[in-house]
Amino acid sequence: MGSDFTGKDVYEEEFDPWSYLDTYYNPISGLVTKDGFLDFALKKLHETFTMHGVKGETLIDVGHGPSIYQDLSACESFREIIGADYTDRNREYYEKTLRNEPGIFDWTSVIQAVCDLEGKGTTVEEKREKLKKTVKKTIKCDVTKSNPVAPLVLPKADCVMAIACLESACKDLDSYCNALNNISSLLKVGGYLIISEVLNCTTYFLGGKRFSCLSLNEEFMKSAITNTGYAIIDLQVFPRKYDEEQYNLCDYDSTIFILASKLRDI
Repeated sequence: MGSDFTGKDVYEEEFDPWSYLDTYYNPISGLVTKDGFLDFALKKLHETFTMHGVKGETLIDVGHGPSIYQDLSACESFREIIGADYTDRNREYYEKTLRNEPGIFDWTSVIQAVCDLEGKGTTVEEKREKLKKTVKKTIKCDVTKSNPVAPLVLPKADCVMAIACLESACKDLDSYCNALNNISSLLKVGGYLIISEVLNCTTYFLGGKRFSCLSLNEEFMKSAITNTGYAIIDLQVFPRKYDEEQYNLCDYDSTIFILASKLRDI
């Protein structure tokens, strides 16, 4: 793969937040809306913070990109969420979304879906407010560094979440294992790792430009997480609904969601 790998400078220069959200998350035409990934992710995140009882003081959302859907359930179970992403543009967009600025991507239908899953009668406005209060900041993060948030040194968190992040940041499986260990350094022993990736994916397109993706499978994910010092609590693979046009945009065949607890530092 090597030379086909999309480096971080390309993300800084060419990854357009709005275009990404509209292509993948548009409530009618978005790829992950149509193929079932988004509903699957929302359901698994809801289960994680309710049924599995994951809660605490601080959650770090690593590689959030311009999206906020992954924090909608978490903000009910953690006192604070710290966002962490590599590109300035994504962090700015994430902050604008938290402030619900005009002209940004509209998450209303997704927020409503999470409120419905929770079944407590929370309104979209109340959920937006809760999220804004809970996410304290978003900081620069590079998962290829042994301390991904350097030069900052953060107190160890109760939960680290990385949704569809590491597979875009890592050029090979060894780098993936290193990145997993790097983000684990942000987590206290006894804390929880939430990780979700698309499987058997090599490419995704955005605005006609190709971005690379590291091809992962279930066996590798299990062993990488276990070898990094975790016990897996929940693991589910969700097959994608096949659609040729969408497959040409992004070639994954399924999604994996894993919840694990950290047994030790390695």
